Amino acid sequence: MSTEIQTEIEQAVQHRRNFAIISHPDAGKTTLTEKLLLYGGAIHEAGAVKARRAQRKATSDWMEMEQQRGISITSTVLQFAYGGFEINLLDTPGHQDFSEDTYRTLAAADNAVMLIDAAKGLEPQTRKLFEVCQMRSLPIFTFVNKLDRPGREGFELLDEIEQELGLQTYAVNWPIGMGDRFQGVYDRRKKQIHLFKRTAHGSRQAAETVIDLGDPKIEQYLDRDLYYQLKEELEILNEIAADFDLEQVHAGKMTPVFFGSAMTNFGVKLFLEAFLEYALKPEGRKSSLGTIEPTYPEFSGFVFKLQANMDPKHRDRVAFIRVCTGKFEKDMTVKQARTGKTIRLSRPQKLFAQGRESLDVAYPGDVIGLNNPGVFAIGDTIYNGQKLEYEGIPCFSPEIFAYLKNPNPSKFKQFQKGITELREEGAIQIMYSADEFKRDPILAAVGQLQLEVVQFRLQNEYGVETTLEPLPYSVARWVTGGWSALEKAGRLFNTLVVKDNWDRPVLLFKNEWNLQQIKEEHPELKLNSIAPVGVGIEPD
Repeated sequence: MSTEIQTEIEQAVQHRRNFAIISHPDAGKTTLTEKLLLYGGAIHEAGAVKARRAQRKATSDWMEMEQQRGISITSTVLQFAYGGFEINLLDTPGHQDFSEDTYRTLAAADNAVMLIDAAKGLEPQTRKLFEVCQMRSLPIFTFVNKLDRPGREGFELLDEIEQELGLQTYAVNWPIGMGDRFQGVYDRRKKQIHLFKRTAHGSRQAAETVIDLGDPKIEQYLDRDLYYQLKEELEILNEIAADFDLEQVHAGKMTPVFFGSAMTNFGVKLFLEAFLEYALKPEGRKSSLGTIEPTYPEFSGFVFKLQANMDPKHRDRVAFIRVCTGKFEKDMTVKQARTGKTIRLSRPQKLFAQGRESLDVAYPGDVIGLNNPGVFAIGDTIYNGQKLEYEGIPCFSPEIFAYLKNPNPSKFKQFQKGITELREEGAIQIMYSADEFKRDPILAAVGQLQLEVVQFRLQNEYGVETTLEPLPYSVARWVTGGWSALEKAGRLFNTLVVKDNWDRPVLLFKNEWNLQQIKEEHPELKLNSIAPVGVGIEPD
């Protein structure tokens, strides 16, 4: 590879930032996503994509069911430019039933933004997703949201993060007032006060006044009691807080904390600018050849998500590819590690939620969309040069099981097509009974909403009405050693044997007590709550 192209890749990596947002439902994740797009110039008004200003819906929530219910149930990718950086924002589902989709998305992220409701603090789903970020050693940036409503004190929230998550905190900015009296934030980086004016529903960028901390004009703009309260709190903060350490941030041991209100746009721009300065650029990734740096000259990437029917008019299937090394070019041919096949990557797309536009090149840290005529699986590695495989993406133990039935035989083809495409997508785990006479697929889910989404999408996207027949099981375990190990164990009581997408044996138990009973009766049987990866190398 020429020195010129090598330099081009190195410069592109320096200007790429890639992150996912994690939060508990209703913390304001979709609102913050919209406001980051607003400040990034990707949309003119929050809730409307450029050239579609009449469409008053959240850009990231493109699926009809999301818009009906006002929740995020699928992850999307939003790419935009700001301040000389190319930003890939990986929006994740807020609902806890879709945490597996979030896990897959975090596999493609270099940084995570943890969004916290100022009144509620850390909530169960936030804690759960934080653990996933820690497993991946991701730098975590914290945005404390909804300061325009009554909430908890800043010191109390910092203490909760440190005590419960074991993270050191560093407040990059500090709130001035709260609720109706929330007037702005103090930027500790530049020692400046940013006072904001509210806009109608926060649909446009907030007008702001910037004043140095010691400026005598400050009392013309800020109530005296708020000013003295700010000075007092800053003194305490400077005394008790740890010094900022970027290495600790990149190691996932210190979290920069930002205060603001996504709804009113207060503090969003300051957060974005500081994040771009502090965030980790695309880094090396573990592979079958060891850690591969992004500046490795040959192209490689992996599939972390598949999505059917993003464009209902064309019934398309899109593979989301995280570019890991080298330079991606339109119409290039690559090898698929799983099958050894050569694939031509035509019609690549730059993703912006449901909207897409064609692209010619992409670099490490970028996420591209590729048309998927059934050739890709989640976890697939594509590469040029020496064969390599990245870490696979495991499935986790579901807790709800139900036979999915198609009562209309004339819709058999549509039913099979829908099941196949939704299974590939990883929207839900689909299993089958080991009894060949029972051919109805078994939906295996973490939460009830996943089942509802599958039924809704089969009806809405494939024209198939379905019914569910619940199964009385709540625990699934994969059998280490496969079918031969299961045969050696002999007959198992109070257990249903099913097979997963990769034809591997899975045991379903009614409860944890039944599981423990089988373990005691068959100590030689090794069971796992996480499936072996079907594609890619096993994660450490």
